[in-house]
Amino acid sequence: MIDAVGNPQSLFILGGTSDIALATAHRYAEQRPLRIVLAVRPEEADLAEAASERLQQTGSTVTVIPFEARKPETHREVIDKAFADGDIDVTMVAFGVQLDNEKSWTDPDAAQLVADVNYTAPVTLGVLIAEKLRKQGHGHIVAMSSPAGERARRTNFVYGSSKAGLDVFYSGLTYALADSGVKVTVVRPNFVKTKLTEGLKPAPMAQTPEQVAEAIVGAVNKGKEQVWVPGQMRWVMTVLRHLPRVIFRRLSF
Repeated sequence: MIDAVGNPQSLFILGGTSDIALATAHRYAEQRPLRIVLAVRPEEADLAEAASERLQQTGSTVTVIPFEARKPETHREVIDKAFADGDIDVTMVAFGVQLDNEKSWTDPDAAQLVADVNYTAPVTLGVLIAEKLRKQGHGHIVAMSSPAGERARRTNFVYGSSKAGLDVFYSGLTYALADSGVKVTVVRPNFVKTKLTEGLKPAPMAQTPEQVAEAIVGAVNKGKEQVWVPGQMRWVMTVLRHLPRVIFRRLSF
């Protein structure tokens, strides 16, 4: 279980090569060695091996299991393997895909890929994770969302729509699990300099994975249901949400 000062004994990452998730794992491992389970795509085995070696240097134990977001028939097996060695204190839903928006809204296959990976898979996995955590009577889910889900924008509305669905599901899960001893934190980071955003022009207030990891660890420790990174993004999005549509659609972002 998570100890009195907020350190978990175990961490499960769906999307085990995520820069943000690995930075979070290192942040926790700096405080105490822990049992870490990385669920990764088979084609990312080399990246997972390198990440595993770095984490093991902290004294943590690391298990890598194959995971395919677009194969829902395998999701229960993935979750069962992750929990096979005991309770999981913190689970991160940290996988996702961001394609070119023009391709995403004109190519049905691209649109389905975004929807499957960013929304459908997190929902089915969230149901399975919640089932496990309810049975063990404790645990914390961290779901990686995005400010892009707050309001449709011309430049990324397909990605934003998938994150909006994820955000609503996990925000609702906070209510559904409230009496079970299980907590949920929805994380909404601004632009983060990661593999996912490589080649894109950084937005104002861009963050590093380490900065987001610091916010995640603090939010879990405090039991927060939502966290914006940086915190100022909450107020930026409050303003943008209330801009008249005729003005908002003229903004070039």
